[in-house]
Amino acid sequence: MELYTYYRSTSSYRVRIALALKGLDYQALPVNLLKGEQRGTEYGAVNPQGRVPALRTDDAQLLVQSPAIIEYLEEVYPQPALLPSGAAARAKVRGVAAIIGCDIHPLHNVSVLNQLRQLGHDEAQVNQWIAHWIGQGLAAVEQLIGDDGYCFGEAPGLADVYLVPQLYAAERFNIGLGSYPRISRVAALAARHAAFAKAHPSCQPDTPAQ
Repeated sequence: MELYTYYRSTSSYRVRIALALKGLDYQALPVNLLKGEQRGTEYGAVNPQGRVPALRTDDAQLLVQSPAIIEYLEEVYPQPALLPSGAAARAKVRGVAAIIGCDIHPLHNVSVLNQLRQLGHDEAQVNQWIAHWIGQGLAAVEQLIGDDGYCFGEAPGLADVYLVPQLYAAERFNIGLGSYPRISRVAALAARHAAFAKAHPSCQPDTPAQ
């Protein structure tokens, strides 16, 4: 498989975690968002939306959007499972993933922040926007996940796949986790897990040298 990715793209990070948890090998094909490569003709032929990630499967199917890619991985490579058994339990996990993927992340996407700047908002206002939406979303997640282990049990699953990249983004924007003890517990567990470490932005081939 081939994964078009960017080292600190939250949605790319999700897919890298899912691939690592399932023990799947892939070739990383970096798309430099800062240089605008996502808007170039070459990548436009891959994904007309000009967003990462995109996954080319072993049978040459091209998939876009991290939720669809992760669902594909879960269906085609069901073990280890990212979702629990039982319709209600699965819906709860998907609900937390949706809070992060639909309500938090899109509101601090670089395209949204650039639009705010173009509308005349200064950096202090942009940072207030980011802190508001990340804080509001994480407060909800804190109430919905469990008291032990990962978000929903002793093994990492779909909710953790979404949460950990969002916490990386929170750190980038200087948003602390002191008010979220459950989330902090999950973050600590993930930091010691090999799959999460492998997927971390600092371990990607396009990570800038420090």
